[in-house]
Amino acid sequence: MKKNLLSVLILALLAVNIVLTTIMMISITNTNAATAKLVDSVLAVMNIELYSPGGTSAADVALEDSETFDFEGSMTIPLKASDGDDKQHYILFDLSLFINTKHEDYKTYGGEKMKEYESRIKAEVNDLVSSYTLEECENGGFETNVRPELLRKIQQLFQSDFIYKIGVNEIKFG
Repeated sequence: MKKNLLSVLILALLAVNIVLTTIMMISITNTNAATAKLVDSVLAVMNIELYSPGGTSAADVALEDSETFDFEGSMTIPLKASDGDDKQHYILFDLSLFINTKHEDYKTYGGEKMKEYESRIKAEVNDLVSSYTLEECENGGFETNVRPELLRKIQQLFQSDFIYKIGVNEIKFG
């Protein structure tokens, strides 16, 4: 009789556990959905982009719809002097633009027409990069700070996001 009573007690506790777990999961799911809606509305109000700068992310453009515009030669840009450092520092890198050929502005700016804008793009890159110090560019700072800002600046120049990514290779400091 004691074994049977103990089995009934365990079964009752198991049923209570399942009911409480179900109630907890429903309340957590509802809270999580409400939090996600709140975060989305805050991001929309603040106009924060969750992906890369500009409207198109690199994942949205298929490889066959992409074109690369490589600048001839490396760019050598003098960096802003650091506080207490009298030595002039430079950054040297190769620059490429990744262009979405399916974008409506590609007909206006893309293809061979990009050569016409090469000097203006280089001037924008030079202006922006020269405003950073060596310390700001080293140790991943170029990738995390300068590169996204370069993309924004070039997209502002064309007033379009048909250039969806910037390739910066062979970065050297001197």
